[in-house]
Amino acid sequence: MQLFIEQLLNGAAMGAIYALITLGLALVYGVLRILHVAHAGVYTAGAYAGLYVYSHTGSLLLAVLGAMAFCALLGVVIERLIYTPLLKFPPFVPLIGSIAVFLALEEIFRLVGGPYILSFPAELPFPGITVRGVVISPAIISIYAVSASVLLLLWFVVTKTEFGLAMRATSQDREVAGAMGIDGAFTISMTFALGSAVAAVAGILVGIYFNQVYPTMGAVPAYKCLALIVVGGLGSLPGAVLASLLLGVGETLLIGYANIPLPRDSLAFIAMIAVLLWRPGGLMGNR
Repeated sequence: MQLFIEQLLNGAAMGAIYALITLGLALVYGVLRILHVAHAGVYTAGAYAGLYVYSHTGSLLLAVLGAMAFCALLGVVIERLIYTPLLKFPPFVPLIGSIAVFLALEEIFRLVGGPYILSFPAELPFPGITVRGVVISPAIISIYAVSASVLLLLWFVVTKTEFGLAMRATSQDREVAGAMGIDGAFTISMTFALGSAVAAVAGILVGIYFNQVYPTMGAVPAYKCLALIVVGGLGSLPGAVLASLLLGVGETLLIGYANIPLPRDSLAFIAMIAVLLWRPGGLMGNR
């Protein structure tokens, strides 16, 4: 039972990280209806930026804030220079452009940061806890605390602010929202900035959790999170969070605890196929 609980906690932590990455994809798909594959490159950029700031300042708070600001700017640059000129073409054209940006970012990380794995030995502000033999590491507690805070803040922004209302209106019908006085271009840019800043937090958490930052760390999330937004329902933020948590727990329990002989990363696509057969709109999506 002790091992089961520890694996459950590890799975929930991975699910929380998946949720932070997937939310950015869901936000972008909601306003532009494109699959933002380059989001995984932004997530990797957040890990490198956080490591760079932390190594020079020793402050984890400054590392998080600096990485969020850098990735928010990077997200807006990608949106303005890549996606906006390509929106007049069929949807597969922005997708191809997004893949190209992601591959280019990987090569930039390799050239700037080196092809080797870098350690991220951050000093976390939370102590480890042991409850009836179950050890909860500082890294897992940090993931829970930071993820819960970010998700709560994102929920507040999307549902309780004027910007969130503008974002939801733009997602439903950009032309009608523009007729009502909403600046669609500004809303889309700020959506990219918001999703990219959240991805930066995820990149730092992964770097600290595994103590690894490397150029291709976004390769697996690039396709796994695409499957997650399909499972949750394209454009559905609650669906993205639910699918991410279920996948994190499922991967850890089925592969790490039950020793099912399947590749760990295959579960996301097995779940996607099963959900599409059972509910084509996703867990919380519209028909």
